Amino acid sequence: MHNFKMIRRVIVTVLVLAAVLAGCDYALYPCTFIRCDIHEVITNTYDDVFLGTSHGKINVDPETVTAVTGRSGHNLCVGGEYPSDTYYLTKLMIEKGHTPSRIIYEVSPGYFVSEKEEGNNYLLFYHEFPLSRAKAAYFADCIADCNLRTMLFPWYEYSLSTELRAVGDTVKRKWRRDYSADSFETDTQRYHASGFVERYPTDPATFSFEGMSEYRIEDLVDENLEDLDRLVKLCKDHGITLVAFYSPLPAVTLRQFSAGYEAMWAYFDQWFTSRGVPFLNFNGMELYGLTDHSVERFTDLDGHMNGDAARAFSTVLGQQLNGLL
Repeated sequence: MHNFKMIRRVIVTVLVLAAVLAGCDYALYPCTFIRCDIHEVITNTYDDVFLGTSHGKINVDPETVTAVTGRSGHNLCVGGEYPSDTYYLTKLMIEKGHTPSRIIYEVSPGYFVSEKEEGNNYLLFYHEFPLSRAKAAYFADCIADCNLRTMLFPWYEYSLSTELRAVGDTVKRKWRRDYSADSFETDTQRYHASGFVERYPTDPATFSFEGMSEYRIEDLVDENLEDLDRLVKLCKDHGITLVAFYSPLPAVTLRQFSAGYEAMWAYFDQWFTSRGVPFLNFNGMELYGLTDHSVERFTDLDGHMNGDAARAFSTVLGQQLNGLL
């Protein structure tokens, strides 16, 4: 009898702790636009889904691409999206019965020469996955080895003072299942329901190369390439057409780091070609002249465009995608 009471107390304690943690997560983990994006692609089926990093998020306007191609699309790119995240996002769409007919993948070399670091980006995508086989596999493959605090207290990387002030709005949005794009506009950018983040023009005089460096082939992380290989196979197994592209960069950046970029272009061109995947490099000789690489068209030297430049590039991207059909 004594042992039974002890076991019951342990079970009750665990359940209470789980309820407290779930309540804190519900109230303190902010509503992000990634929450909106994932909800969108698992409740609607799109012809085209764009995956990749912040360059894809900020430089591709699906509505503009759709105007050219006539195909529906959503932008599921996000800063912090490593190839492993892309793979599991694709698995989730397939599992939920909303498989796109084509995935357009934005290649950013910074995510192939580095490993995913702890921080709020570590759970950025996983946190928004509904219960699913994809989420369980994602956890076992990528999340189980992360810091225990990240798993138990996913809100701890966010500013507590900020999230406490926003608790009312956070709970209201989650309770109402509000996935609108209205609350994500800032002084520098605007999130659109299509997943596109429109950056407002920035004075080039404020740009700096600080924090940027030459990419080196020898720094490529094998695990990231293996995850990309898994994505290629997953798409083939499910009849998804995969297209890869390299977003335009400012001319001054291309000159500053020409050797590193050229090495990466050559590497990925061979990598994708050997797997039968089209690779559109908008910085290479063949496609360079299709877009404006003037620094005034960007909001930094790393290649994030302003809204007008992104829409112009999206028109060109749509035209090139049409040429692949």
